[in-house]
Amino acid sequence: MALAFALDSALLPSPLTVLQTLMEQAASGQLWHHLGVTLYRVAVSFALAMLLGIALGFWMGRSATVNAVLDPVLVLMLNLPALVTIILLYVWMGLVEPAAILAVVINKVPNVAVTIREGARSFDYKLEQMAEVYRFSGRQRLWDLWLPQLFPYVMAATRGGLALIWKIVLVVELLGRSDGVGFQLHMAFQVFDVSAILAYSLAFIAVVQLIELAVLQPLERRAHRWRHPEARHA
Repeated sequence: MALAFALDSALLPSPLTVLQTLMEQAASGQLWHHLGVTLYRVAVSFALAMLLGIALGFWMGRSATVNAVLDPVLVLMLNLPALVTIILLYVWMGLVEPAAILAVVINKVPNVAVTIREGARSFDYKLEQMAEVYRFSGRQRLWDLWLPQLFPYVMAATRGGLALIWKIVLVVELLGRSDGVGFQLHMAFQVFDVSAILAYSLAFIAVVQLIELAVLQPLERRAHRWRHPEARHA
């Protein structure tokens, strides 16, 4: 930071220069527009990936046959570079919004499925026996038996999922969209506008940190609260 203050060049702008660029982008409305577009893509991709990943992981965790059939596919998808998936979908579907969203979802579903599968495998068999004895309905099993045990795994998948989806969405925007933070970073790179790159990066990081502190960390504390019941009475 001291070096940036001292030099304040185009390639290493000072924090004041970056802040000025950030304020200019915010005043013009460009910052809010592109941030909003990126957040929309993150939200849609995240919701779809979590729903599909939870369903797939639960199915694999509860059925040895399904797990044996789908595990090789899961391993393949986990090791397939995100860049390859993005490029292929843009080639096959064109530079359209559904291709961008689908690329993010495909890259995230395997990670969610692996985490949820481990959670489904770790269910307490004694609780399962209790559910049989008391003839729990499917709804009771879901809400009173399975979801409470899966919740910590869902939160782990959520935090890891968002961390990955943020990055993939930026790459998707950089390669094939005409708006969003990734697109703006690409445009700034084309003209070596380092202050714009840093300004959009800081704004993006601020939003990510806000979501982390205001939403994810409280949910994670709730997910692990049952492990320390004495803390609720302290």
